Order: sequence, then C-alpha cells, then structure tokens
Amino acid sequence: MKTISTMKTIKLVLLTAFAGAALTACNMKPPGAAGNEATAAVEKRVQPVKVMDLVYSEIAIEQHSTSTVVAFEETYLSPALQGRIRSIKVEINDHVKKGDLLVELDRTQLDQTQLQYQQLKTDLARMDTLLRYGSITQQAYDQMGAQVETTALVLKNLEENTLLRAPYSGIITGKYFNDGELFSPAPNTPAGKAALISMMQVDPVKLMVNLSEKYLPLVKEGMTATITTDVYADEKKSGKVFRIHPTVSAATRTFVVEVKVHNKNEKLKPGMFARVSLKLGETEALIVPAIAVMQQSGTNERYVMLHENGTAKKVTVQIINRHDDQLEISSLEIKGGEQLIYAGQTKLEDGAMVNVVAD
Repeated sequence: MKTISTMKTIKLVLLTAFAGAALTACNMKPPGAAGNEATAAVEKRVQPVKVMDLVYSEIAIEQHSTSTVVAFEETYLSPALQGRIRSIKVEINDHVKKGDLLVELDRTQLDQTQLQYQQLKTDLARMDTLLRYGSITQQAYDQMGAQVETTALVLKNLEENTLLRAPYSGIITGKYFNDGELFSPAPNTPAGKAALISMMQVDPVKLMVNLSEKYLPLVKEGMTATITTDVYADEKKSGKVFRIHPTVSAATRTFVVEVKVHNKNEKLKPGMFARVSLKLGETEALIVPAIAVMQQSGTNERYVMLHENGTAKKVTVQIINRHDDQLEISSLEIKGGEQLIYAGQTKLEDGAMVNVVAD
C-alpha cells in the first residue's frame, strides 16, 4: 500500500513539472520579437496624409448680399387743398406716361382764375398803348404788370392742384377715392400719407444693399452688380451702383449702396427677395479646399492642419468667403509657402506624427 501511494506522488510531481515547462515554452519569443512589436506600434501611430502648398493668389473681391426689390420712385398723389373729386381717370394696375392726366378735381376756382388772368392780360396790353402816348403813368403800368404775374402764379398753383398729372411713367398701385367724393388732406393710406392715388416707377427698379464699412473705400458709382431671385432662379440681371449713402450705421457698422436695375419686362416686382453680388476689385488671398477646414467640436472655431517636419500643426483660421467647393481663409500664422494637409487630417491632433503620401 505504501508503494502505491509513493507512485501516485511521483506521477503528480511529474505532471506539475510538465505543465510548468509547457507554459514557459509558450511565453518564450524568438529573438527580435519585442523590437518588431515596438516598431509596429510606432508605424500604427504615424498617419498617412496628403498635402498641398499654401500660396496667395489673385482673386476678385466679391461681396454677396441679400436685398429687397423696391420701386425706383413711389408717389402718393394728392392736391394741397381740400376739394370735390370730379373724375379719377385711372384704375389700379394701369400703366401711365409722364404728364398723363390722372385726377381732375372741381374746376370752379380754376376756371374763374383763368378768366381773370385773361382779362388782366388784355388790360395790360391796352395800358401799354396808353403808356406810349403818355395817357397813364409808368407806376400804374407796373402795378398792372405785377398783378398779371401774381395771377399767373395763382393760376399755375390751381392747375397743379386741380388737374393731377403723372410725374413720371409708371404703374398705378392704389386708388383711395371715387368720383364725386370730397378729398380731405388727412392720412388715409397704409403708408400713413394722404393720397387720392399712388403710383410707382418700376422700370427701372432699385435695390438697397447693406455693406460692411470695410468696403467703403472700394465701392464706386458705376460698378456692376449681378442680381438673382428665387422666383426666376435661372435668370441673372445686371445692375449698376448709382448712389452711395454718405453715413455708416453705428449699430451695424454698415452703409447703404443703391443699385439700379433695368426692368423693361417688369419681372422684378417691388417687395421681391433678391440676391446681389458686387465685384469690388482684386486682392491676394489664401484659397483652400473646403474639406481641409475643420470646426472645433462645441465651438465656432475653424482650423486647418499644416505639415511641419513629419508632424501635424493645428492653426486657427477665419473664413472670409466661400467660392463653390473652396474657401477663402486668413490667419496671422500663415505667411505662404506652408504645406496644408487636405486628406487624412480629420483624426489628427496637434503634434501628431504624419507620413506624406503621393496622390
């Protein structure tokens, strides 16, 4: 029995020794294996990237703004005096030409003044003959002449306030009274003005464009503008800067530029939304692919990654303008001649090792 127990003990020892040897053999590595693993870890950390040279190039300074189409002229037509309306000769949407008679008020006072004026002119002509023969004094003649001139002024004023004519060619946009009603010069229109009718000049039209004060030295009268609308998305119209407002808004640091646009077919309607593009000259700028500019998570900060001696460098930039799939950027840290990482940059951190690969 003792012999059997001894044999079991020997077998257990042998099994334990064999298991230990096997485990040791499994953990053994061939020479150089540790060095290969370290090299692989380094290679894994090196990110392959593609780069391009950053250079300043000449580009057009183009400013894009939104605006609203407005009538070139808008008039709320009314007489200076109260009076009964004899006849309104137009309706809304009627096209009129400059000088056309639009409204006729009661003519009683006008007709009386016309008769008086004609009589005074006749009397002055007779006095001219009497003056030559010495039958009247020069003073009496001069007094009659002054009376004729005064009556002529009164007659002109009555004509302008009795017979209302179109001040320009345009379209009737509002009618606020009917024939036979009594006009009183009190506010009666949506604009808060007193008027019998309203009209607009819609050929041409104009757009009021707000520009940043930094463009004030660049904008000149006569500059060309391109206008597009959502209504006619495939059509572009050309306009010209015809007026530059002389002040800058302290609240917005912008100034107003008026752009004149010919509108012969009257497609552009007052109140319509429009986009305006103004070419303000040329300048040197950094243009990069839009995919190369990234945004810092949780902020509005934009940045790019540059390649410097095998490492990535993070540089904060400002976006100046967009040109299709490219961006105009600026940064005090970029002088020109650097290498921009435009592929493989999305997972890079500042100082990360990179390997430049060919396209």
